[in-house]
Amino acid sequence: MKHTQYESEHTKFIKQLKEQTPGMEERQQAGRSLLWDKAPLSLDEQRRIDESRIRQQAYVYQTKY
Repeated sequence: MKHTQYESEHTKFIKQLKEQTPGMEERQQAGRSLLWDKAPLSLDEQRRIDESRIRQQAYVYQTKY
């Protein structure tokens, strides 16, 4: 037997927040696209990025003598 009528307090809060704040989902999607939805890099760009990385020593805090 499924409980299809049940809504958690968290779900109710989120629904109420979305109703009270119009445009919130659009702003969330715009913010997400700033950080995550990026155009794919070309193979040349990927190669240049890989070649420009500086190799880190095994133990960072040890001085080189």
